[in-house]
Amino acid sequence: MREKAAGKLLIIGGNEDKYGDCIVLRKFVELAGGRKARIAVMTTATELPREVGDEYRVIFSDLGAEVVSVVNIDNREEASDRRQVSELEQAAGIFFTGGDQLRLTSILGGSPVDGAIRRAFKQGTVIGGTSAGASVMSTTMIVEGNSSDTPKKLALSMAHGMGLIDEVVIDQHFAQRGRINRLLAAVSQNPHVLGVGVDEDTALLVAPDGKCEIIGSQTVTVVDGKDIGYSNISESKCADPLAISNVILHILPPGFGYDLRSRKPYIKS
Repeated sequence: MREKAAGKLLIIGGNEDKYGDCIVLRKFVELAGGRKARIAVMTTATELPREVGDEYRVIFSDLGAEVVSVVNIDNREEASDRRQVSELEQAAGIFFTGGDQLRLTSILGGSPVDGAIRRAFKQGTVIGGTSAGASVMSTTMIVEGNSSDTPKKLALSMAHGMGLIDEVVIDQHFAQRGRINRLLAAVSQNPHVLGVGVDEDTALLVAPDGKCEIIGSQTVTVVDGKDIGYSNISESKCADPLAISNVILHILPPGFGYDLRSRKPYIKS
């Protein structure tokens, strides 16, 4: 489990509804305080910060948030800017857009802005992220990988993430891009780590006690490898097909939850 913190995580699989019922984004505004919400939109991951930032500013404002600011940090120098740190310290909700998760970790990692995000989360600020902004939340993140190929040792590339949630690896656009193979490859490398695949227009809401809730229109897939009976990951060659047995698989739609501590799904009452 992750370090004890008072904040919640809203881990979004990407391509969330922005112009209809906006179930996922509406939930983020609610968690951030509803009509009193003060939200900071982090656009570091995208190469179109102005366009993406303006889009989310309008959406969150239309959903009732009182204050929505766009925090665009494009390099390490800007990640030390006290004005940006102050903006994040005042936010009740911090939202990471999609893009490239390596931009987030390489630009923010270890910076004053990174520290401000972690302090805010520890003190109760809700952290949301979509697509790349979702993948970066785990301690180890998937950077890239071939989702159409047979599971193999070299099916994916992984790197250190922000570590807001431990013992979990996250993949996004999950069912829509057929990413079960690369999530299985990730879990086979360390069966203690849960694989979590989040579909588009869907989110996993993680509470401080490890209880999770599925939000949105599609599903969350959980791959649990703790009971793997056999795996050839250590002795196989890089291009060899992966062999694993006795993997536990849960596919959970809205109305279901998952307990990260007990590793068991449940039906919400």
